[in-house]
Amino acid sequence: MKTFPIGGVHPSDNKKWSCEKSIEVLELPDIVNIPLAQHIGAPATAKVAKGDKVLTGELIAEATGFMSANIHSPISGTVTAVDMQLNGQGLRQMMITIKREGDEWMPEIDRSAEIKRQCNLSSTEIIAKIKQAGIVGMGGATFPTHVKLSIPDGCKAEYLIINGVECEPYLTSDHRTMLERGEELLIGVEILKKALGVEKAIVGIENNKPDAIQSLKKIAKEQGYDVTIEPLKVQYPQGGEKQLIAAITGREVPPPPGLPIHVGAVVCNASTTVAVYEAVQKNKPLIERVVTITGKDMKEPRNLLTRMGTSISKLVEMAGGLPEGDVKVVNGGPMMGRAMVNIDSPVTKGCSGVSVYSGDEAHRVEPSACIKCAKCVEACPMALEPYLISKLAKKQMWDRLEEEHITDCIECGCCQFTCPAGIALLDYVRLGKQTVMGIIRARAAANAPKK
Repeated sequence: MKTFPIGGVHPSDNKKWSCEKSIEVLELPDIVNIPLAQHIGAPATAKVAKGDKVLTGELIAEATGFMSANIHSPISGTVTAVDMQLNGQGLRQMMITIKREGDEWMPEIDRSAEIKRQCNLSSTEIIAKIKQAGIVGMGGATFPTHVKLSIPDGCKAEYLIINGVECEPYLTSDHRTMLERGEELLIGVEILKKALGVEKAIVGIENNKPDAIQSLKKIAKEQGYDVTIEPLKVQYPQGGEKQLIAAITGREVPPPPGLPIHVGAVVCNASTTVAVYEAVQKNKPLIERVVTITGKDMKEPRNLLTRMGTSISKLVEMAGGLPEGDVKVVNGGPMMGRAMVNIDSPVTKGCSGVSVYSGDEAHRVEPSACIKCAKCVEACPMALEPYLISKLAKKQMWDRLEEEHITDCIECGCCQFTCPAGIALLDYVRLGKQTVMGIIRARAAANAPKK
């Protein structure tokens, strides 16, 4: 069974708590807080002010520049604020606050349950609709989808790869989406194929989701969709874009600034592909998503269809509330997720799940000295030396970090997972990567031609 060739680990997937929980529609929130930065690139610019009335699906913030994404109102009501608010990590960022009044939608949005299979739009028209709808990568990367579909000069797309791997432990939102919205996903695949001008489309799914694999194969055969459903070996981080391309095509994406398109591949997340279907066929912008709320000690783990801007505390409440004792709430899963200090922060486009850990799981082990075992090196899927780059980051040796290719790191957490000394390798690597990328951007700006 196919997989990527370098590194990787096998954490317990812990998906049993929520994988059989059907998607439920979360009740509408009374208040939403919509961050203007829910994507990679420049934050969107607010197009509304305090006191404005908005409809569900109405454009409230516009993309700024090429690498950005539109933002639409997830509810109808009155804008009560456009100001700085705390996010999940306790940092202040610009948000639009809306108080709900009913649920009136923009009239052009098709809210019917009818599945629309035929798409007569051109490639240019498809990409324009995706851009207008504010679609971004919903697996967590939040890369604007219209940018991904805009192939650079000199490059050619040969493969469309749909990422249904969902290798992060605990999370099951993509799994349930593939099971419950399989035909919309496969129509989205056909739309993306048309946008890219490719014939080969492959849906990669880890073999621990046999129900999703069989369901999509059945739909594809019965409806005649020209797509391959590819079962993959269970190995983390199989869902990493570069690892998935290597597993399916055998091609290796070059180091930054190398991109998947440089080896002829475009990768889209499974939930993103359903959002593409809704944008193109139903004129529906990205205003809601499925979010897994889960944990071993949660009373009612769920998969909830949630409007953007809904407080994460509302999802926790729907899952029975936080367990007693020591608790850690993580936006995402245990490998790549980030611990939260503010659960009143909002659900965003990249929030596929919230996992709750209690008791011993909520604590890190006390770190000890590195024993030079090289387990982190063996586990790294990018062939880096995490023990070294973490030490360089701790010592703030930024020039040396750049030489050691820290920007290649995909922040998968394999190094920290394998470390017998309990060293916070990923924390130091993230700090170093963020700093070095800032230095690189500043250097590029300083060397840019003066206008």
